[in-house]
Amino acid sequence: MKNKELTDLFEKMADILEFKGENPFKISAYRKASRILGDLTQDIKEITEKGELKKIPGIGEGMAQKIEEYLKTGKVSKFEEIRREVSDELIAIMDIPGMGPKTLAMLHKEKGINNFSQLEKALNDGALLGLFGMGEKKIENIKRGIQLLKQSKGRMNLGVAFPVARRIVDTLRQKTGSKKIEWAGSLRRMKENIGDIDILATGPDQEKILQVFTHLPEVKEVLASGETKASVIVEGGTQIDLRGVEEDSYGAALQYFTGSKEHNIHLRGIAKAKGIKINEYGAFKGEKKIAGKEEKDIYRSLGMDWIEPELREDRGEIEAAQKGRLPKLIQESEIKGDLHVHSKWSDGAFSIEEMAKAAQKRGYQYVAICDHSKSLKIAHGLDESRLLKQIEEIDRINEKLEGFQILKGTEVDILSDGRLDLPEQILENLDFVVAAIHSGFKQDKAKMTKRIVRALESPYVHLLAHPSGRLLGTRDPYEVEMDELMESAKKYGKALEINAYFERLDLDDLHCRKAKEIGIRVGIGTDSHHLDQMWMMSLGVAVARRGWLETNDVLNTMSLEEIMKWCHQSR
Repeated sequence: MKNKELTDLFEKMADILEFKGENPFKISAYRKASRILGDLTQDIKEITEKGELKKIPGIGEGMAQKIEEYLKTGKVSKFEEIRREVSDELIAIMDIPGMGPKTLAMLHKEKGINNFSQLEKALNDGALLGLFGMGEKKIENIKRGIQLLKQSKGRMNLGVAFPVARRIVDTLRQKTGSKKIEWAGSLRRMKENIGDIDILATGPDQEKILQVFTHLPEVKEVLASGETKASVIVEGGTQIDLRGVEEDSYGAALQYFTGSKEHNIHLRGIAKAKGIKINEYGAFKGEKKIAGKEEKDIYRSLGMDWIEPELREDRGEIEAAQKGRLPKLIQESEIKGDLHVHSKWSDGAFSIEEMAKAAQKRGYQYVAICDHSKSLKIAHGLDESRLLKQIEEIDRINEKLEGFQILKGTEVDILSDGRLDLPEQILENLDFVVAAIHSGFKQDKAKMTKRIVRALESPYVHLLAHPSGRLLGTRDPYEVEMDELMESAKKYGKALEINAYFERLDLDDLHCRKAKEIGIRVGIGTDSHHLDQMWMMSLGVAVARRGWLETNDVLNTMSLEEIMKWCHQSR
């Protein structure tokens, strides 16, 4: 959790310095440190205590001192110094998606914008029109950013909540000996954003479970603690609620508190028609309790198969369960490789060989190195010459590997007119080509659709990366006719990506299900720029499961031999 706090702090420092017009190199250093810490899965506190802080690639002496200072005092004196010169209200405005520090600095100077109310008034009364860069489209984007910010208040990204809950639950199980401790709610359904984290627990000694929970090292504040319930705030400001239940009712409580609301209402209607009452304590036929200890028994009592938590959104899963036609959802253990990672050759933090070894350690058979192409200059994209040299390096590394192969790939930009950023005579040398939009997000729907479809026509493209272009909570999807895009993907035999990076999760679950219905394969890539991002495959698999996807629907459940054959045949 200290990782998250430091990530946010360094990003905020960069924003304040940029607002003030400070040295760009200093700003870039803080943003880089923020990104590095955000990518770590190991606790920064543990790394520091082992004396290994400066071994983290990209963390220099000055940044290491600030991290150590924060871990000791809870503050960074440099941050306290620079924030005194900028009001808290101005700092808060920087959280608006689409409102960069430079734009805010200009509005502050030209129009005296100092807080949210002044900004919203100026946006609505037209006072900002005519200022540099402030056209109608920009104003609409800022208004939409304010809406996104308001919607996200009190919510958190799945990629933030999931590792926190997993760590807390694993610790509770280890320290109490109880195996029946599980998170519930929208997190158990693996929704892309959730509210608070809810945990259910049972065992012979509930008092011990609650005691251990409220005394976990991550806990900063205990909000409430009783005989069966406790609420705490952990580092990072996340609220976690623990509810202890009787063993005989654990299954019923887990079903009830997992939801969704719509799913549970539908179940209660079916139960009522059968003369059964279901609630958090069990399923009852008159006064007799007929189920409750195991969650599966609740569903069986209603004459249906158990439904995986990710499906419980009342989207046809209950009818499928009644008919014995639920999909056999993909498992993460079936993933044979990661189809989208980056290396130091573009904007990654590690070498090709280091990324390959990390993938091999996860039990994969292959990993696709898909560094950016030349037009994405900010990411140090590869031109034709550098890509050919990278191909040679991958061939050299592959000669040393046993039972594993690095796929030679690229994340090639789709240019504004649909042409690819690299010529076909270069792309034909690659095993796996990922095509992506990284610019021109504001094109109208017809142009954007035509642009992507043209790219899909290329015989050398295998996968369309992050197809909608959204960033959760910060950027809406670009305008595109998704039905036409999917039909083109089917026509040309292309796969669509579930980009598992926690800020994307793109395709979303609904479009995954549509792809399945149409007959389009989906490939999951973590878009890892760091070794510690490869765990996000769990998030990608969760999206696939919410989209009703089975083993054969997902490209990277194929073996190395199978995927190489598929890549060759798709040309």
